[in-house]
Amino acid sequence: MFLGMLTGVSAQAAPAANCPGHPDAIGTSRTLVVDPRQYPLIGTMQYAKTLPLEDHEVVLTFDDGPLPKYSNQILDILAAHCAKATFFLVGRQANANPEGVRKMRDAGHTIATHTQNHPGNMNRLSIDGAKKEIEDGIASITSALADGTAPSPFFRIPGLGRSDVIEAYAEAKGLQIWSADFPADDWRPVSSQRVYDLAMQRLEAKGKGILLLHDIQARTVAALPRILSDLKARGYRLVHVVPATPDRPATPTEPSQWQLHPVSEQVATSRWPKIPNFAYTATAALPAPALSDSDWRNTAPADRVQRRALRDALWSRQVTLVLDPPALPVPAPGVFKLPESIRVTMLYSPPSARKVEPTAPAAHEVSAKQAARPAKHAKHGGKGAAKHAQVKPAKKVRMAGLKKR
Repeated sequence: MFLGMLTGVSAQAAPAANCPGHPDAIGTSRTLVVDPRQYPLIGTMQYAKTLPLEDHEVVLTFDDGPLPKYSNQILDILAAHCAKATFFLVGRQANANPEGVRKMRDAGHTIATHTQNHPGNMNRLSIDGAKKEIEDGIASITSALADGTAPSPFFRIPGLGRSDVIEAYAEAKGLQIWSADFPADDWRPVSSQRVYDLAMQRLEAKGKGILLLHDIQARTVAALPRILSDLKARGYRLVHVVPATPDRPATPTEPSQWQLHPVSEQVATSRWPKIPNFAYTATAALPAPALSDSDWRNTAPADRVQRRALRDALWSRQVTLVLDPPALPVPAPGVFKLPESIRVTMLYSPPSARKVEPTAPAAHEVSAKQAARPAKHAKHGGKGAAKHAQVKPAKKVRMAGLKKR
């Protein structure tokens, strides 16, 4: 059924040495034949599997064409490098430019599908709407090929808007859904330099994979020659992918090759322990509980006395624990009595009236000093000698103490 893309793929992919007149061309190193039914979901941007590529191998893909103004320039650039690619075409574009579809086929590229109208909300369409987009796209491109053949069974969802419904339908129809391993963001309003930078940086990070580009953008046309030249300079090789047919069997591969970075057999990997097989001694089925067993509404007795008795029986009652405390001596009655029934009261005076007064010994020292002063001044015979000679009596000292009542 899907034989249209084989018209230009009958010859083996041309390496750089077989690209006459273009010694600097990267060429196409090999052709990879895949069975879409073996791995229906590929591209590590969304899925666990990708194409079984070797290190430094790249697959070129272009979306949204054909648009003559730019798609024809893309075809010329690829022809100058003897490079083969996969084109995911929109059915509406194919209806408007059927000659562009045939140019891609005749140049040996793989023709794939990308829905009829490129809906931006593909993952939100009803199942009938999604089916119609896919089927109408295939029908439009088949009509554009005009040789009775259909495009390859490779399909890319617009905007990579996957859903379980779309994937299930595509698998049932025998289509292989292609995501990508890295894009160059050429659908965004960026410069051609930015497209080149992103393509090379992301490829270097991955080491290999499917590159997503668009053949309807001027920035892609400007960036593509430099991308191809640098791919060759850095040792990368282009791979052309075609579907398997009865006359062209799939390229033999191992399951691990469909991973972007297969786990080495020399690296230990942790695994969940297997569930052991138990030998059950009794396998008799237990009776299913009746619905009334879970009915709590009629379990309590209607009589109040019976409910109380049931409560007392179900709930534990308070229990008095009898402990054996250690024997301590009984305190004597005199421990709790003050001697002679003395009560201690503190004399209160406001803070403003509090004044530190000298104690009795200090008062006697002051009096002795005053008594010594007249003797000292008597030598001079001053008038104040007799006055200083008089010793003032010490003031009474107010003491706070115990008041006996």
